[in-house]
Amino acid sequence: MAKTEETSGLQQLREELVDYLSAQTELLADKAGDKLADVTDQLFDAAENGGPLPGAGLLKGGSPLKALLGAKAKGLKDNVVDKAQNLLGGGGGRKSGSTKTTNLVESLDVGVPIRTAYDHWTQYEEFSSFTKGVRSVSQKDETTSDWKAKVGPSTRSWQATVQEQLPDDRIVWTSEGAKGTTRGCVSFHELAPNLTRIVLVVEYYPSGFFEKTGNLWRAQGRRMRLDFKNFQRYVTLTDEEAEGWRGEIRDSEVVRSHEEALEDEGEEGEDEYGGGEEEGYDEGEEEYEEEDEE
Repeated sequence: MAKTEETSGLQQLREELVDYLSAQTELLADKAGDKLADVTDQLFDAAENGGPLPGAGLLKGGSPLKALLGAKAKGLKDNVVDKAQNLLGGGGGRKSGSTKTTNLVESLDVGVPIRTAYDHWTQYEEFSSFTKGVRSVSQKDETTSDWKAKVGPSTRSWQATVQEQLPDDRIVWTSEGAKGTTRGCVSFHELAPNLTRIVLVVEYYPSGFFEKTGNLWRAQGRRMRLDFKNFQRYVTLTDEEAEGWRGEIRDSEVVRSHEEALEDEGEEGEDEYGGGEEEGYDEGEEEYEEEDEE
């Protein structure tokens, strides 16, 4: 009985020490990330728009070396936790701290009809022509596409899968890549006949040391915001008419094809036009008959 209580006490001590180390490294990494956030913003601005690079003096309250060490501490947290478990005699133990997630919520207004904005967004293969990050997109089928993007000095690739897609309403997707996963939704809202609000919501889960470090600096979020604004500029100024994909997807399966959607839209237009013509003809015919009777 006493031996069991002693084992339980050591287990509790080990878990408390692991929690303490995790909390300390997380706190150190967060402080470093906050100090580097302003510098990263200016680095992106300098890279995209030109201009002088920010100096180290922007890191008020600490040296660049300390900030860099803090960022590395974030990526090395799992190793620290594992070593602590081994020193205390723990084998499998509890799982280390969860990865910090980038959450992006942005909205932009574009001066075009909602259908125009939606149709341009569905043309994924055109994204490389107006964004800074996307290098190429290959559409495999109606629900999946392969993407390649530039992130710093490296190229990243992933496969995106559309989970839900409703024309002129919203597109929900997930993506899987070697360096992280995302969940996203873009929705379209008509404010006026020629004014559309686009709302973008993305969650990014990085994988790997360099991706987690970049996530700490919020680099991926800044890249997505910049490309979102580039889409706004492109859609507002382009003279090209996009032939968007008008199909419908639910639970990652196409429930209505592009051709079926266009056919349904054509029939709806004919019914509306034809109905008006028939009603107008009937009224005129009745008036003509009344005149004859008089």
